[in-house]
Amino acid sequence: MSFPLTSSFRSLPSHFAASFLVNSNSAKLQSPILMSLPQNPSSFPRHISRSFTRAPANSSAVFRSNLRVRASSKTPNQATDAKLIAISSAVTITFAVANRVLYKLALVPMKEYPFFLAQFTTFGYVAIYFSILFLRYRAGIVANEMLSLPKSRFAAIGMLEALGVASGMASAAMLPGPAIPILNQTFLVWQLLFSAVLLGRRYSFNQIAGCLLVAVGVIVAVTSGSETSQVLSGIKLMWPGVMIASAAFQAGASIIKEFVFIDAAKRLHGKSLDIFVVNSFGSGFQALFVLLLLPLLSNLKGIPFLELPSYLKSGAACFLNLGGETSGCEGAPLLPLLYIATNMAFNISVLNLLKVSSAIVASLTVTLSVPLSIYILSLPLPYLPNGASLSPFFLFGTLILMSGLVLYNIAQPSKAGSK
Repeated sequence: MSFPLTSSFRSLPSHFAASFLVNSNSAKLQSPILMSLPQNPSSFPRHISRSFTRAPANSSAVFRSNLRVRASSKTPNQATDAKLIAISSAVTITFAVANRVLYKLALVPMKEYPFFLAQFTTFGYVAIYFSILFLRYRAGIVANEMLSLPKSRFAAIGMLEALGVASGMASAAMLPGPAIPILNQTFLVWQLLFSAVLLGRRYSFNQIAGCLLVAVGVIVAVTSGSETSQVLSGIKLMWPGVMIASAAFQAGASIIKEFVFIDAAKRLHGKSLDIFVVNSFGSGFQALFVLLLLPLLSNLKGIPFLELPSYLKSGAACFLNLGGETSGCEGAPLLPLLYIATNMAFNISVLNLLKVSSAIVASLTVTLSVPLSIYILSLPLPYLPNGASLSPFFLFGTLILMSGLVLYNIAQPSKAGSK
């Protein structure tokens, strides 16, 4: 799935900073093939179990009416849910940080072939996810009912993610590096809006203010005192709008994924939807739409479509570190393979966190990894021995981000649910 700061990183190129927030999908981690998921509705997150137990068996209600959420007083199941969400969040943050750090390290040998790396992961994940899905189906973990869920939702997810990639790449080529992470913070705002409109959720003032503080904190941390007032000087207004639209596409995809899990709780009559069903079909449709957009995407990266086969061949040689013309590819294939494995684990952990909580919680958790990743990448690392210095603005922005996370999580449960 497609998921890959600024003047505090004055010694770093702008694309290094921008790469953090430009894409790109269990509490107890087990082998992905043998990992089983809860079959009892009482073990579902509250917003899923209630949707299942309250809806009539023969319900044919419209999209929004299927997604009504009601808040209630705390129960033992809520305490279990909170513990599960906390553990899943910690696992996701760990993989998110490792994913961002290893992405930067993977680009050391693949610095001339980032487009190859992106397409290799996009299409490679389709084969891997469907292979795991097949094995889980043979093991009886994935049922026929799960595979018969409407594919239109997965097609919508794949289309939105592909459009997010295409519009993000188009606008990133025209925008200065510091502007990209700032504009990408509209992702949280879009998620709040789509969650309220499509899922019928209602958020308290604390939660809305917390999300906005998280966005502000990231902006402060990654810009770190740069001349942001001049950052869009001379840039056509269309390109910031395209980047904001890219964030909207990706936010919409995340909300549809959440809806898929909620709706599946009713359709599967007490069975929990396996996350590899969502990952596999979502990745498959994304790869299909990326394939249709490949001529546009290659041109956006400065690669004429007719030269794409030669570029991909050279990228594969560098990835494998084979042949006599692979100078500068030191570190391959180890670093790219480590990134791919970590990126897959990250995508699985994010989707699992979205399943047990919500798209908003998953987004806030991933956002927390941004300053942590920046700090780690400021240190001397293998293949990146120079490091970088961080300004006081970085610490200030991180404190704002943390305060936003605290504010969001202390919201009263009675105000946090939807009607």
